[in-house]
Amino acid sequence: MNTTRSTTSQTPFEHEVAERLVAALQLEVTAEEIAPEAPLFGEGLGLDSIDALEIALLVGRDYGVTLRSDAPDNQQIFSSLRALCQYIQAHRAAG
Repeated sequence: MNTTRSTTSQTPFEHEVAERLVAALQLEVTAEEIAPEAPLFGEGLGLDSIDALEIALLVGRDYGVTLRSDAPDNQQIFSSLRALCQYIQAHRAAG
């Protein structure tokens, strides 16, 4: 699990979401170790479909943004911490 290769640093919002992900998913990394553009699934953090459900619940509860399991852009939304945060911010502002 290599999460520190990114050359970009987290924004304050990305750090907030990363902290919530670490706590909710009981990850064995710190929020600071999650590179914003590293994959969340597979070779990145190694998350799985159960983790995706947990993330969707967290995002809905904490940010009021609904993530649907059948959404066509889920692969992009869940591709990285940065992509997830951008989706949350875009849809939270619109709502």
